[in-house]
Amino acid sequence: MSEITSANLIAMFAEIAKSMAEAKAHLCELDGVIGDADHGIAMDLGFSTVATNLGALDAGTTDPAAVFNTAAKSFLNAIGASSGPLYATAFMRAGASVKGKNVLSDDDFADAFIAMAKGIQDRGKAEIGDKTMIDAWVPAAEAVEAAKARGASLTELLDAAGKAAETGAEATKAMIASKGRSARLGERAIGHIDPGAASAAILIRAMGRGLG
Repeated sequence: MSEITSANLIAMFAEIAKSMAEAKAHLCELDGVIGDADHGIAMDLGFSTVATNLGALDAGTTDPAAVFNTAAKSFLNAIGASSGPLYATAFMRAGASVKGKNVLSDDDFADAFIAMAKGIQDRGKAEIGDKTMIDAWVPAAEAVEAAKARGASLTELLDAAGKAAETGAEATKAMIASKGRSARLGERAIGHIDPGAASAAILIRAMGRGLG
């Protein structure tokens, strides 16, 4: 059983920011086919801002809920576009799920992860098959729930989430988009991975590395 502190969460967000910076060009390339070619720029800017603001916190006096809430506000302030409110809602829901706790257990983090996915789905109103980040987040959350139920470790739990997210993102290649800018392309979007799902899979894998 792990003990996840605010310092651990801050390190996790730093790893997400690093991963988004590395994937920026790739995500923009994916988005250039079915969107405005700026998804990588947005995710890099959003999470670099999150990492900077979290790095200014005193981890010893900041509880996990405050880390998630700071991440939410930072991302939303940096990114006003569609992904801004979605990830802000995700992190606020995660913060609410761990409110009052100074240290998180594996199960606490699993609950926070599931809350993130639910927040994105509630805010975005998307379903599996709509060719959005939900196609990565929902399978990942289901994998986390299953891993939690069998008593998996945090490493195993996040590995299962990462695999499910990657499989879900890859599956968007065969889908016709019904949400967002790519919906206007109809069948022309087939054969292309949704950039939001791709960045979600990168983010979820980074969580595992950041907390590993």
